[in-house]
Amino acid sequence: MKVSLFKALPVALAGLFMGSAALAQETPSATTAAKFRTWSIGVNAGVLTPVSPLGGRNDFSNNKYNFGYGLYIKKQFTPYFSLRLDGVRGKLSGDNTEAFGSGAANNSAVRSFETQLEYSATLNAVVNMFNIDMFKKENALQLYALAGAGFAGYQPTITTAGGTTAFGGGKTINELIIPVGLGAKFKLTDAVNFDLGWTFNYVDGDNLDGVYRNGNDKYSYAHAGLEFALGSGKQLAFHNPVAATYDEAVAAKNTANALKSDLDAQKAENAKLRSEMADILKDTDGDGVADKLDKCPGTPAGTVVDGSGCPLKTPEKVVERIITEEDRKVVKDAISNLEFDLGKATIRSKSFATLNRVAGLLIQKNFSLKLAGHTDITGSRELNLRLSKERAESVKAYLVTQGANASRIEATGYGPDQPIATNKTAAGRQQNRRVEFTLY
Repeated sequence: MKVSLFKALPVALAGLFMGSAALAQETPSATTAAKFRTWSIGVNAGVLTPVSPLGGRNDFSNNKYNFGYGLYIKKQFTPYFSLRLDGVRGKLSGDNTEAFGSGAANNSAVRSFETQLEYSATLNAVVNMFNIDMFKKENALQLYALAGAGFAGYQPTITTAGGTTAFGGGKTINELIIPVGLGAKFKLTDAVNFDLGWTFNYVDGDNLDGVYRNGNDKYSYAHAGLEFALGSGKQLAFHNPVAATYDEAVAAKNTANALKSDLDAQKAENAKLRSEMADILKDTDGDGVADKLDKCPGTPAGTVVDGSGCPLKTPEKVVERIITEEDRKVVKDAISNLEFDLGKATIRSKSFATLNRVAGLLIQKNFSLKLAGHTDITGSRELNLRLSKERAESVKAYLVTQGANASRIEATGYGPDQPIATNKTAAGRQQNRRVEFTLY
């Protein structure tokens, strides 16, 4: 019989896994992307009995009901499929005080048995068969089926018809078991579920009750308990991807309808804009400037016009101004002789003669002049910027009083930002305090 159980195990598990895989393929990607509670632990208690409605009874005519308890840890992979590690302990017992179901007298040499189920540990594939309301994104009730494999350890004790007690070797017997079961789960909160289940366990041996006859033993565990979902968010097990997909499809259809309406409105708006654009771009005289912007309509064909549609004026002849070495010497002398009162922008009178020559040069040759004031680092930067600017402006003002064109003179102050010598020595600071003249 061990061979037959080993052959049945992959068939049962394959059926559950194939069903769960087919259901998982229908799960939308949004399900896996969302944050769900996928880990849970459960505790339960119920009734252990050495009988299975799917495989008949064991070797005794009267199977008794005994207390059992268990716990499990579960990982939910999709709304339809999970793996669950179960552990159960308790007691199994029965006797031959009643006639067999056929009515035949029970003349067994063994009166009763009692087996301590020290442990059972199984790994089960659990499939949520369907959510109760297929049009709700989240349900509160679901039915499930499970199948798996594992091991059970137990010690049977038998009592003979003569009252003698015998132990099953005094050692724990370990056997392969295959559980299959059904259950219903009720969601109480996002973190707590009420669980009802009935599991039928098929033992790969005929020693569970201490009596060896034809056929392997079996037992069942009917239980109730609580399941606690770990983490935060909703439970993946109660999520309904079918309803979520339906809602997404409806939303997509509404979005498509809205986009179509927007597209129709945009087409009408574009037609209106094209008509308005044709009016705006109308160019009667063909000069390249639209009538709405043409300030000189009716210009002859071939006339070169500016951006306002008016004929371009003939550019004035550019007069090249040549700066000679003598001109540069006049400027250099003015720079060398330029002095101001200490800390002020007042020009000392000894500088007037050379500045007068610069003014005459600007008037005579129509030169332009850039004045750039500079200081050393003595004092604050703000003060030096202001002083350099004021000194440049003071030179400009003097040149204007001597007849120079103010529009051709630019005065700027740079403060201490453009030194030409070190500021660590008095000589260097003296060189940095200057006004530069640039002819052009």
